[in-house]
Parts: sequence; C-alpha cells; structure tokens
Amino acid sequence: MTKLTLLSIPLLLCAISGDGLPQRPTYPTPPPPLNTDTTHPTPAPETIRRRIDPVKLQRDADDLARLAQTIPTDVTSVRKGILPKDVIQKLKQIEKLSKRLRGELAP
Repeated sequence: MTKLTLLSIPLLLCAISGDGLPQRPTYPTPPPPLNTDTTHPTPAPETIRRRIDPVKLQRDADDLARLAQTIPTDVTSVRKGILPKDVIQKLKQIEKLSKRLRGELAP
C-alpha cells in the first residue's frame, strides 16, 4: 500500500466513528428545592411593614441636632491649631445617627 492510503485509513475511521468530533458536555440536573411547603409563602420584602418607634426616632433626631450644633465650635478650634479629642467621635456618631434616621424614614 502507498503512504497516502495508509494515512487516509485512520482519518476515514475517525470520521466514520464520530469519536473525532467534539462532544458537548452533559451537566447533571439540579436537585429539587428543600422547602416545598407552599402553605405559608414568605411575603416579599416590599410587603413587610416595619414598625417605626416615634419616641426613638425623636430621641435620635434630638441627639443628632445636639451633636451637629457642637461641630462649628470644634472646627473653630481646629483653625486655631487645637484639635478637640472628641471631634472625630462626634462626627462618627453624627454619621451613625443620620444613617439610622434615613433608614427608618426611607420607604
């Protein structure tokens, strides 16, 4: 047999058998959900109503206003070269209170 015939036989066999073609990967099917109880569906987050405590809300607003009023005098001290030791803590507390109030009041 000639060289060409010897090389073409394996190529022909691969083409006929289909093993030479790329195969698609097969993925397993995912398992079913664990919670199949549909008698008590959980409400969507938009439908959950939060209770707003007006007393706590007012107390936080008063604390925020009180802390915010002290900041201009602290900044004046900074301009004079004196850094009050609690000014950073006051600013952090103002940020914390404002985030809490915004979270309570935002729909």
